[in-house]
Amino acid sequence: MTPAGASSRGRDTGSITLELTILTPAILLLLGLVVVAGRIEIANQAIDGASQAAAREASLARTPQAARTAATRAATENLAAHNLHCTGVTVSVDTTGFAVAVGTPAQVTTRVTCTLDLGDLSVPGVPGSRSLTSQSVSVLDTYRAR
Repeated sequence: MTPAGASSRGRDTGSITLELTILTPAILLLLGLVVVAGRIEIANQAIDGASQAAAREASLARTPQAARTAATRAATENLAAHNLHCTGVTVSVDTTGFAVAVGTPAQVTTRVTCTLDLGDLSVPGVPGSRSLTSQSVSVLDTYRAR
C-alpha cells in the first residue's frame, strides 16, 4: 500500500523504452514493405508504358519482322528512359494480324516481361527478384498494305 500523498509514477519508469524496443523492428519492417510495394508499382507503370509504346511502334511497321524489331527497340528505350534496370527483359510480339487481308480489321499484341531485382532492399520475406509482365494491343490500319 502506498502512503498517503505518495505518487505511484515511479513504477512506470522504463516502460516507454521497453515499448519502443518491441515496436521498432515492426515499424522498420513495415517501412521496408512500403518501399518494396512502391518500387514494384513504379516498375509496373514503366512496364505498362513500355508495352504500350512497343505495341504502337509494331502497328506502324510494314512487315512482321520490322514490327518485332521496332517493338523491341521501343520497349527497351522506354524502360531505359524510366531508369528501370531489369535483370532480364523479354519482348514478344504477336504479328499474326499482318497475315490478315487488307480491309479486314487486325491487331498487333505485345507482351513485355521484366525481371525486377529487389535484392538490394534486404527486407525479410521479400524475394530477391520479381517477374512483372504487361500486355498491350494496337490495331493495324485496316486499309494499309501489309
